Amino acid sequence: MLILRSQKSLLQPKRSLAEKVDNLTINERIIELVGKIGEKLEISSFIHMTGEAVVPYIHAGGKLGVLVSLKGVNGKDVTEAGKDVGMQIAAMSPVAVNENDVDKTIIEKELEIAKAQIIAEGKPANMVEKIAQGKLNKFFKDNTLLPQTFVKDNSKTVAQYLDSITKGLTVAEFKRVAIG
Repeated sequence: MLILRSQKSLLQPKRSLAEKVDNLTINERIIELVGKIGEKLEISSFIHMTGEAVVPYIHAGGKLGVLVSLKGVNGKDVTEAGKDVGMQIAAMSPVAVNENDVDKTIIEKELEIAKAQIIAEGKPANMVEKIAQGKLNKFFKDNTLLPQTFVKDNSKTVAQYLDSITKGLTVAEFKRVAIG
């Protein structure tokens, strides 16, 4: 997926404009698109993702895009499952694939917030750590992709949904990009 937008907020791409994508360099593709739409385009970001299957999902009238890298494909066509997971990511905006991938600063901040709430509620001091850990586990369930309740079937988590498609299928990584 190559996401381009007009020259409003410009950032230098991390990869070379000479890199080939679908038999054209990125620069040639930009020139081709400029010729079609008549507006100057600049790259604001460039995402390169690899995996056994990388599935794009475009949502909200083209203003939100998701790339999902899947592993454990086992030779199956998992495009539909990838799009379903892409829709999940677009709708729920998870912070990571699972709790192991959550940035340590986010975990520290969530624990700090939980402890402050618990103390404000007047809970006993010896219970603060245990209750805070429970709140952190709830945060992981709600804000990391694989344990989230699957939006298309709330009787399953995303991990269970993927495993029902093909045993061992899971998300290696994802990128969610919103424009505007």
